[in-house]
Amino acid sequence: MARPDLTVRGAGIFGLSIAWEAARRGARVRVIEVARIGAGCSGGLVGALAPHVPGQWNDKKAFQLDSLLMAEAWWAAVDAESGVAAGYARTGRLQPLADERAVAAARARGAEADTLWRGRAVWQVIPATGGWQPDSPTGWLVHDTLSARINPRAALASLAGAIRARGGDIGPDDGDVRGPVLWATGTAGLQALSADLGRPMGGGVKGQAALLAHDAPALPQLFIDGLHIVPHGDGTVAIGSTSERTWSDPARTDDRLEALIRRVRAACPALAGATVLERWAGLRPRAATRAPMLGAWPGRDGQFIANGGFKIGFGMAPKVARVMADLVLDRTDRIPPSFRVEASL
Repeated sequence: MARPDLTVRGAGIFGLSIAWEAARRGARVRVIEVARIGAGCSGGLVGALAPHVPGQWNDKKAFQLDSLLMAEAWWAAVDAESGVAAGYARTGRLQPLADERAVAAARARGAEADTLWRGRAVWQVIPATGGWQPDSPTGWLVHDTLSARINPRAALASLAGAIRARGGDIGPDDGDVRGPVLWATGTAGLQALSADLGRPMGGGVKGQAALLAHDAPALPQLFIDGLHIVPHGDGTVAIGSTSERTWSDPARTDDRLEALIRRVRAACPALAGATVLERWAGLRPRAATRAPMLGAWPGRDGQFIANGGFKIGFGMAPKVARVMADLVLDRTDRIPPSFRVEASL
């Protein structure tokens, strides 16, 4: 292809999303991937696009809200361009409430959500009635209508197809890299940035997840005592995930995942006999600030960073793509202060 207007290193969710956003604006895009599309944690299983709790509002929560509200139309445009379904659906989420104090707090958050979520979604307390709904010690659940799901691997395939449909290239590094370069290289990228700047900028946190055979495509996802249970549209339910700071092998599943599967079966009887189709482990990039890390690479003219998606990368992707395309292509900076690379310096 002709000299690119943007070179993206890394074919995970941030890299491909930004490449797509640039391509749809007419930029010539090249994505460099040294392994394969979704080689890092973006190639995982869970795909829970869930909001932070309404209340104690900050720029991270506001950014995430914008991104979640953008997501349906954004992914529909990707799918229409590629002809591949990303598996997006806004099916909501249920969470049991442990005691009366939690019920009162949830009701107060519902009132805050009425204002903060701008009438586009609700956070409400509803009675638990059984079936797919989880047991609740109080008999009450939180139901939010903002949460959505996506199939991570299908979503990456849809993005890759959309980029190529707009004339973009995705392939290995041939050594001829020119023009603006955006680094979206996950845990390895955070390590490289830390080495370059001489201070810890983040690192990898191991996660493990599993995919079960259970057909419930229209049901809401569940969040039970730290467990994510996410029905997908292809006859599977993804469950996850662990958060591990120490490990011997980042890509190997072990007893921690088996314990998680047992907890899910106990918490959700509908999955008690479901076959485990796949087990997965990988490193999720966590920036030192715990927010996504976006902006120019300090001291490197024409180089940029989009990293630190950690557990919320897919949910943040539509707006991350927008603000990074604004920055790199138009030199318009709309990055929140807490997301800036400099916030960790």
